[in-house]
Amino acid sequence: MKTKQLIIGATMLTLGIIGLTSFQSETSEKDTDKSGNTACEVYGEIKIVDYGEDYKVKIVDYGEDVKVKWVDYGADDKGEWKEVDYSEDYKIKWVDYGEDFSIKEVDYGEGC
Repeated sequence: MKTKQLIIGATMLTLGIIGLTSFQSETSEKDTDKSGNTACEVYGEIKIVDYGEDYKVKIVDYGEDVKVKWVDYGADDKGEWKEVDYSEDYKIKWVDYGEDFSIKEVDYGEGC
């Protein structure tokens, strides 16, 4: 009888461990899109910094990775950036070379 209880207990414990290890928790980080373009997932509240940046970004007129529209509120979709001084989603440093990605500033047609 005791052996049967031990086997049942071990089986339940094993199934519980398997269940917990196979559980995938969601992260708060934004995933890259299907093409692997990180620039598409950088949107929201943006702080412009000189150091301590998350991304180095170059502003271009053509050949951009993402088209950015600066907004005053509701920066909750790809290509929409709102400049803030604190509580930012991302910190951006403007560069002329060595960029992580490039943007083109637009009034409409934002995104990837």
